Amino acid sequence: METENNLSANFSLKGFTAIQIGMYFLLAAYLIKNILDGFLIDDNPMGMMSAQIIEIAIISILIFLFLFSSLALFFSAKRRSKKQGISLWNPASKNSLWRYLGSFLMLFLLLYFLMNQGFIDFLSPFFMLFYGLILFLINQKSNKKLHIISGICALLTVICFLIPSYWYASIFILGIAHITFGIVVKD
Repeated sequence: METENNLSANFSLKGFTAIQIGMYFLLAAYLIKNILDGFLIDDNPMGMMSAQIIEIAIISILIFLFLFSSLALFFSAKRRSKKQGISLWNPASKNSLWRYLGSFLMLFLLLYFLMNQGFIDFLSPFFMLFYGLILFLINQKSNKKLHIISGICALLTVICFLIPSYWYASIFILGIAHITFGIVVKD
C-alpha cells in the first residue's frame, strides 16, 4: 500500500509541474512554428538553411521538451517525497520510470519512422494520440482527473487527422490544457 501511495504522491502531474510542462509545450509549439514559417519566407535567415538543418532543429526542440518535462516531474517528485518523508525510489516508482521512458522512446521512434517515410502530415496526430495513451496508461490508477487531458488529446488527434494544418493550434491547446489542469488540480 505504501508503494502505491508513494508512486501517486511522488510522480504526479499536478500543480506547478503541470503548469511548467504546459509552458514547455507552448514554447516548443511557438519555436517550431517560427522555424517553419521562417523557412518558408525568403527574407528570413531560416530560409537560407537546408531542410536537414531545420529538421535537426525541430527534433532538438522536441528532445528538449521531453527532457525539461521529465526533469520537472523528477524535481517535483523529489521535493514532494522529501516534504512527506518517504522514499523517492522504490520498486513501483522504478517500474513507472521504465514504463515512462519506454513509452516515450516508442513514441519518438514512431514519429521518426513516420517522418522518414514522408508522412509529415501525420506527425502531430500520432503525437497527440500516443501522448494521450501514455498519460492514460501511466496514470490509470493514481489520477483519474488526468484522463481529461487524454480525452483532449484524442479529440485533437481526430481534428489533426481531418485538418493537418491544425498541428500548431493542437499543441497550443495541449499546453493550455496542462496549464489549466495545473491550476485546477493543486498539490
